[in-house]
Amino acid sequence: MRLMALLIVLIPGIIGVYGIKLMRDVIFGVTIPPFTSLILQFIMGLVFFIAGLSFVGGFIFYRDRKRNKVQKRFSSNKQKKTKS
Repeated sequence: MRLMALLIVLIPGIIGVYGIKLMRDVIFGVTIPPFTSLILQFIMGLVFFIAGLSFVGGFIFYRDRKRNKVQKRFSSNKQKKTKS
């Protein structure tokens, strides 16, 4: 089960790292073959980075919320009602 959770987090993390690589290559003027222009490559790198970061951040936030390790304002409404 832990291996499956690691793979679920690892794949979007790799996508985010690939996005950083694409943006870095634009700075140095290197075009990767599937992309026709540097602007398109930068935009796709930014999309990959934001998607990977948001998925990993959401996964960590969901796990912490489930274990009651977040502040009260971030906890779900069900938990607020049961505690009162």
